[in-house]
Amino acid sequence: MHATQKPRNDDHLDVETFARPEQQRRYTAAMNRIAAERRPDTPVRVYVSAAPKTVNDSNWERWLKRITEDLPGGVELLHYRSAFGESPYDWDTLADQLDGLVVIGRPKRLGSRVHVLGPVARLELRSLVAKKPVLLFTHNFGLVPVVDCMSQVMSPAEAPRLKLIAPKRWNRDSRTLHAALDALRPAGLARQEPEPRQSAQGHLVAPFAVGAS
Repeated sequence: MHATQKPRNDDHLDVETFARPEQQRRYTAAMNRIAAERRPDTPVRVYVSAAPKTVNDSNWERWLKRITEDLPGGVELLHYRSAFGESPYDWDTLADQLDGLVVIGRPKRLGSRVHVLGPVARLELRSLVAKKPVLLFTHNFGLVPVVDCMSQVMSPAEAPRLKLIAPKRWNRDSRTLHAALDALRPAGLARQEPEPRQSAQGHLVAPFAVGAS
């Protein structure tokens, strides 16, 4: 389920996914198993990993609303404030209770496909990406499974960050996205096809200026 590592050249960047066909098949199969094992009346919890600057941004509630709309109905959305509040940050304990993760990075520029995660978000992603649905939130494409993204570890070595690049020709009808959303759908909830979404450029109020976590 890991993101695809950065290739040695830039000849194949104009793609719908950076994942190899075998990676897509394995990912889809894993997501299908999660969906099949979902028990009725079991809550589905997804954590939104975001830097403090993102959480404090005036657009934060709007971004949460869009993520909620892109996820299946009935999913419980958590973030740092709601999960920890005044309690100490204890990711390992929380991670065991999560069904999925949405990461919000710092985009290279408004509308960019390149997003940088800070060291904390990178570790949160690493702890779940091999066993749960993990999605990158982007303005242009909405939610993109990390398996379809290109990844590159960035400096500094003592607290590495992670660069995620969404595919240029990403398609919301991707089988990996459908599989990930099915894995996050509460048991008994029928799939609803997403409504067509206009380009994000037309409804952004302000630049997505956030800091890495």
